[in-house]
Amino acid sequence: MNLRPLLSAMALSLSLAACGAPDDHAGDAHGHEEGAHAEAVRGEHGGRVLEQDGFAVELAIAESGTPPTFQAWLYHDGKPLPASAGRVQVELTRLGGAREAHALVPQADGSLRADGTVGEPHSFDVEVNATVDGKALRWRYESYEGRTTIPAQVADESGIRVAPVQAGTIADEHEVQGLLTPIEGRAAHVAARFPGPIRRVAVEIGDRVRAGQTLATVESNLSLTPYAVTSPIAGVVLARSATVGSVAAEGTALFEIADLSTLWVDLHVFGRDAQHIVPGVPVTVTRLSDGVTAQTTLERVLPGTATASQSTVARAALANEDGLWRPGSAVKARITVAEQPAALVVPLAALQAFRDRDVVFVRVGDIYEARPVELGQRDAGHVEILSGLAAGDEVVVEQSYLVKADIEKSGASHDH
Repeated sequence: MNLRPLLSAMALSLSLAACGAPDDHAGDAHGHEEGAHAEAVRGEHGGRVLEQDGFAVELAIAESGTPPTFQAWLYHDGKPLPASAGRVQVELTRLGGAREAHALVPQADGSLRADGTVGEPHSFDVEVNATVDGKALRWRYESYEGRTTIPAQVADESGIRVAPVQAGTIADEHEVQGLLTPIEGRAAHVAARFPGPIRRVAVEIGDRVRAGQTLATVESNLSLTPYAVTSPIAGVVLARSATVGSVAAEGTALFEIADLSTLWVDLHVFGRDAQHIVPGVPVTVTRLSDGVTAQTTLERVLPGTATASQSTVARAALANEDGLWRPGSAVKARITVAEQPAALVVPLAALQAFRDRDVVFVRVGDIYEARPVELGQRDAGHVEILSGLAAGDEVVVEQSYLVKADIEKSGASHDH
């Protein structure tokens, strides 16, 4: 069982508690009206009631059946006023300092409504400026959701990492399995030139040899003199049947030598996938034993079909200077058929599901906020962002689930 995620989550929770972080810091729907912390009062339309000197504005975000927009109702001494009795303007400051203004105009139903849409997330500092029956009014309050504060040291100790959103590519990739094999023409079966007893064996299986190096010594039955059996190529000893005292028969292979500095990767492609794979496309090969990857290019697609698997074999060459890629080993690979440029991409690890929406967590200073995003195409490592982020936004790319857990712990609400 991997305890690291659990321990990281516990460490984050304990660290935040030690820092004195309030339980409601992520979703505080209570407002600071003119600097005083006050419990939000709800009106008959479900909106926040802002009161001053007997005048009141009930402000809500209308979301039922329409794009979210600000809507307001006016009151004096608790009695409704017609929409024509005043005007209302709402100014929002979002995380990071972006500002937007919404001017509300009278409607036939007696309310005032803004033309502009209130984009997600509905998390901002709010300033309301109104004039009701000639009385100038102003309120300021916080309306946050999906937001939390994590000190930099706590975030670092918990493994939370951020990276800027930037342009990238989304790859059309095919996941396949394959097998490493020696390249034909780079292997040699070494036999004795003349029959006779083997007097000496100089190499073992796995030894690297150079061209011309002595592999064994055989005493010729014809001349009764010893001669050297040498390697015709540089490579690695793959097989050895020679033993001291045994008789080397003419034409019988004593050693198998192969140059393994480059191997073939034979990849098995099934069904219609074979129609999209052509020579020249990039291939990422992964060694199953330790997860090490290597980049190469597809050289050819063989014309026949593998009899046992009924697959098409696509072949690439793989550099093997360190000798750690071993013939006969199974590998997995990603064949990149095409790459599509994308204006904005983030790693898949940045994505989280939050209130039935796809979100990433944007960081500004020590503040983290859930940012709903519209997703485009994706590949094995990244996803395209169509809306919800801007280039340069810093998003959590590692341990994003810890940020989500901290926001959920604080009971964030979608409240205006």
